[in-house]
Amino acid sequence: MRTNPYNMANEAINKIREALKFSPDNIPLKLHLGEMLLDEKEYQEAINEFNEVLTKDPANEEAKLLLAEAFLLQGNYSATIVIAEEEQFKNNPDALLLLAKAHLRDKSLSEAIEVYKRVLKLDPHYADAELDSQLRSQGTYNDSDQFDEDEFDEDATFRIVENPGIDFNDVGGMEKVKREIDLKIIQPLKNPEIYKAYGKKIGGGILLYGPPGCGKTHLARATAGQIKAKFINIGINDVLDMWIGNSEKNLHEVFEYARKNKPCVLFFDEIDALGASRSDMKQSSGRHLINQFLSELDGVDGDNDGILVLGATNAPWHLDSAFRRPGRFDRIIFVAPPDDESRETILQLQMKDKPKTDIDYTLLAKKTPDYSGADLNAVIDIAIESKLEEAIKTGVPQPLTTKDILGAVKLHRPSTRDWFNSAKNYALYANDSGLYDDILTYLNIKK
Repeated sequence: MRTNPYNMANEAINKIREALKFSPDNIPLKLHLGEMLLDEKEYQEAINEFNEVLTKDPANEEAKLLLAEAFLLQGNYSATIVIAEEEQFKNNPDALLLLAKAHLRDKSLSEAIEVYKRVLKLDPHYADAELDSQLRSQGTYNDSDQFDEDEFDEDATFRIVENPGIDFNDVGGMEKVKREIDLKIIQPLKNPEIYKAYGKKIGGGILLYGPPGCGKTHLARATAGQIKAKFINIGINDVLDMWIGNSEKNLHEVFEYARKNKPCVLFFDEIDALGASRSDMKQSSGRHLINQFLSELDGVDGDNDGILVLGATNAPWHLDSAFRRPGRFDRIIFVAPPDDESRETILQLQMKDKPKTDIDYTLLAKKTPDYSGADLNAVIDIAIESKLEEAIKTGVPQPLTTKDILGAVKLHRPSTRDWFNSAKNYALYANDSGLYDDILTYLNIKK
């Protein structure tokens, strides 16, 4: 016949009570009794024992921590917080852990996060299943990733504001894209009365998509320079945070800062990482971030008039469809690899301050079909490297020639072809709205 564990625990508790009758001031024995009562979920009795210890020894840290734990288990979170916030426990991980759990169970999420951060600062390898599962955005970052708690304080945010110093004259080619941006962004700022007469807001959003290295970021900077506006470049690491709720907070603060610095261009690179389709997400934290992003674009909590939102992505098919609603990214522009004329202009811009002689830019442009701006820059770097050894020997920089650059072209293949191999499938088989028709036009494919 089995022995009932509950009866065994009860018997042990009774024996300790009997022992305490002969030694009522035995503090270690009373603490042990209190812990046994906690194990048996006799929370009020445990609290009574710990309070008796503190009556005899008011500074006893072990009794205080056990009392805080008993209050936590009992559901008296405010009492736990009062004890765990005492000055003597400010660097005590055990006390801070109880404090974080009390805030969490009391629905004070931000306070729980801040306290748990203090625990991890004291012990970076610490882990708690309850806090990790409810406070961290699972799957967003590895535990080893580090974050700056003051990432978006006033000084830090100011550092991401730039005056680009370039305009459309510094962008080779892309005339169609520049015309669309001019109509959507630049002209409203130059002629606000005309646009307002038609009920059109100054601002809005444009999504730039296309293969990597084709100048989406450069074009965004030039747009800000063209209208002499501030340029705020936001990467995914400026927003995403391992703590639940912090990513949404970071995104809100970015938009709030933009609202205080109108007119400005707010540029989100790799925007698909922030606004991936909610139907593909398993974690609710990602869906909350997208909802926050949509709310900010709609100007629910502030006036977006004068904020020009540009997004860039290599994979628009991964972006949640809600971003394409009017008033958000309602203009979606394909940024194709530069054509012959554009490549010629890009090469001239990239060779502007380099030693050179007899460069046939027209020939080079014809020999580099499908090359992106980044590819052309890589070709020039390869050509320069071939000249460096000779220049080092003579001590005199050797000018680049057309032959040098053509030789480099043979060593570097265009990086855009892999992108088009993937994009073609979306354009052919997931393009009911005609969103990706520009890809088919570029590839000379009839649907």
